[in-house]
Amino acid sequence: MNRKILLSIIGIAVSLFSCNNPKKESQKLISTNLTSSLRAPAYPLVTVDPYLSAWSYTNNLYDDQTRHWTGKEFPLLGAIRVDGETYRFLGKENLPLKPVLPTVREEKWTGKYTFEQPKDDSWKSLGFNDASWKTGASAFGTPNEPYLSTPWETKDIWVRRVFDLNEDLLNKSIYLHYSHDDIFELYINGIQVIGTGYSWRYNVQEELSDEVKATLKKGKNIITAHCHNRTGGGYVDFGLYEKETNKESFTKTAVQKSTNVLPTQTFYTFECGPVDLDVIFTTPLLLDDLTLVSRPVSYITYQVKSRDNSSHGVQIYFEATPQWAVNDDSQPVGFEKIEKDGLSFLKTGTTEQPVLQKKGDDLRIDWGYFYVTGKSDKSGTMNFGNYWNTKKLFQTTGNISDAQTGKLSDNMAKEMTVLAYSKDLGKISSNKTADYFMLGYDDVYSIQYFGNNLKAYWTNNGKTDIFQAFKSAETDYASIMDRCADFNESMMADANRVGGEKYAELCALAYRQAIAAHKLVKDENGTLLFFSKENNSNGSIGTVDITYPSSPLFLLYNTELVKGLMNHIFYYSESGKWTKPFAAHDVGTYPLANGQTYGGDMPVEESGNMLITTAAVAEVDGNADYAASHWDVLTTWADYLVKEGLDPANQLCTDDFAGHFAHNANLSIKAIMGIASYAKLAKMLGKNEIGDQYMQTAKDMAVKWEQMAREGDHYKLTFDKPGTWSQKYNLVWDKLLGFNIFDPEIAKKEIAYYLTKQNAFGLPLDIRRTYTKSDWIMWTAVLAENRADFDALVAPVYKYADETPSRVPMSDWYETTDGTQVGFKARSVVGGYFMKMLEEELKKK
Repeated sequence: MNRKILLSIIGIAVSLFSCNNPKKESQKLISTNLTSSLRAPAYPLVTVDPYLSAWSYTNNLYDDQTRHWTGKEFPLLGAIRVDGETYRFLGKENLPLKPVLPTVREEKWTGKYTFEQPKDDSWKSLGFNDASWKTGASAFGTPNEPYLSTPWETKDIWVRRVFDLNEDLLNKSIYLHYSHDDIFELYINGIQVIGTGYSWRYNVQEELSDEVKATLKKGKNIITAHCHNRTGGGYVDFGLYEKETNKESFTKTAVQKSTNVLPTQTFYTFECGPVDLDVIFTTPLLLDDLTLVSRPVSYITYQVKSRDNSSHGVQIYFEATPQWAVNDDSQPVGFEKIEKDGLSFLKTGTTEQPVLQKKGDDLRIDWGYFYVTGKSDKSGTMNFGNYWNTKKLFQTTGNISDAQTGKLSDNMAKEMTVLAYSKDLGKISSNKTADYFMLGYDDVYSIQYFGNNLKAYWTNNGKTDIFQAFKSAETDYASIMDRCADFNESMMADANRVGGEKYAELCALAYRQAIAAHKLVKDENGTLLFFSKENNSNGSIGTVDITYPSSPLFLLYNTELVKGLMNHIFYYSESGKWTKPFAAHDVGTYPLANGQTYGGDMPVEESGNMLITTAAVAEVDGNADYAASHWDVLTTWADYLVKEGLDPANQLCTDDFAGHFAHNANLSIKAIMGIASYAKLAKMLGKNEIGDQYMQTAKDMAVKWEQMAREGDHYKLTFDKPGTWSQKYNLVWDKLLGFNIFDPEIAKKEIAYYLTKQNAFGLPLDIRRTYTKSDWIMWTAVLAENRADFDALVAPVYKYADETPSRVPMSDWYETTDGTQVGFKARSVVGGYFMKMLEEELKKK
């Protein structure tokens, strides 16, 4: 539901547990007046990097647990006690499910499987004779999939899993847990439970209906599944889990009044009986401060005031669980409480500590340590405690125990331990009382780069430890809040000025998502490496066709980060590790950057991407010094595009999910833009003869392109297929970089045609499907000559974000007919939303 919010948020710079009477603290008021009407698909809460990431997937902060971008629970719980009455405002009480029939996460179960299509449907029944089928251990899949045991590299696999139950399950709350890639169907005792389209999802939970549970009786039962792999990776795993009856403590919720997403902060306001509560989540991703961008610390600020001019006794409670520090809830965990430099630390992590031992997409970090941190003070308590008892004690007394805990269980399924704190705010009046605490993660080592384990940038080559990072975060709290407020105001104003209110709100939502899909490190030579992760795609690290669409954001605010997005690709070729005459697709699977792992090359795509992005850096910087240091390999790539780029052969491009095809008109534009970019760089370096030569080549190719692609009132998808069309988003660089080698009538004609092809939620990518890529729409919109056409293309993207039923961190790949997610979420490519702002910035140059 759309809503217009006028917020006047007042922040008070005080420290957690700072004194016995918070009202006597000196107060620093921070106010902002910003409007927002966007209902986000998911709300960013803690957004540091691909591992330290938590979101709210619901309209109300208290309607569900907070979750990692993959969908796994990363629980945060918050409650406020007012005059003895407790109101829950954050998260939801919910213990992990207990295994009835474990998935591969708990044990490598065995089943029967075949790659040959069964003759009829009898394979789904318990009585089917599967003697001719093979026996294999889970999981079943293609190379590089998680927990893989049985290779599956054909198009189809059929799996049967027979199991025994000790009791009937009808009266229990039972969930199917499954992972699949791609098209998947699953049956329990012959009843179909799952039937997917073309998608890939991991660790999905579906509660079983009474009809299905009625068949799960004591004795033998069966789950059967079929999966078809259309392209790329393939995967199958499944099991059954039981949800225990909860002993809810915080049943009464606050009333959420508003939500507002700003570039660096998400604001919530609540009514909690006679008091108002503000909760502000801040991850200070200020791109002019790389230490701050890299620092693995996020703030949660709360502000309370009386609504009725009376004073009220108020206590507040927060908790997190060790689920933040594991890939899977079955992993044993340990705990430690530390007091250091006036701060209290609650620390948890796996006992195994498998540093950089896992790679892949749907994974959470399971090495290093998660921290809940605040300032030590007599008015508050931080401690570990039992999941239920800790809440009950706060509910009845307004405090939690500060007694030293005994041995804590390392098994979360048997007994969940919470990292909790409570704070007595004393008597609250109409003057706001505020505090904050911090969440953080020390990953010890962040990335493996061609065999070397690298620490995060914030560590300053290991000279700064996590305790010093937290201390700096606490010391700098007031100035950081000021800087975030200033940036929020300026960025929103700039976006509003060039693209309007809806455009500004989309950019605000995209900002943290785009940055937090990266990890910042330096190699042993001090070279900056800003590694992207292909979230919810294939988990690749440092992918060039992720860098390219995300680059407008980083070109706008810090070109050193754009160089960091490309340095590893240049090194890969210049070192001789990558020997092909075009740019690599990636350098591995996150977090292991040891060489390309993607199964197919994108020769024209990636070479064009690297050349164009390098030229964009030079345009922003006002010099081509960066290009000069990589001139030989840039020349190799430019020559490849001259030879192969005008009419590309059958190959993948960044829109690889749509499949291979030849004669791609939009890809041809990219090749021409790449050649023109090389010419521009040559001229900036004083290589005028070379520059003139390659620019003339690009101009000649542009003329041929128009002849090959034209079709009446628009231009074709592929040169050889009449009656087709596609978005020509790569044409935007002809405008932004001032090449002007394509007839301006081409863009004008295309925009007019696009406006006749839009659906309710946006412009399809091309004629083949009704789905789209929102980042490319935002590029395409910049081709518009006037603001009205720009707005007409952007408005449906806003409608998608505001109304999509797919409640996940913003997807860039969705259906334009109904706004549902097709695939992809939480990806950095939404940095491309900043293309309009980049255009305005480049006009100044």
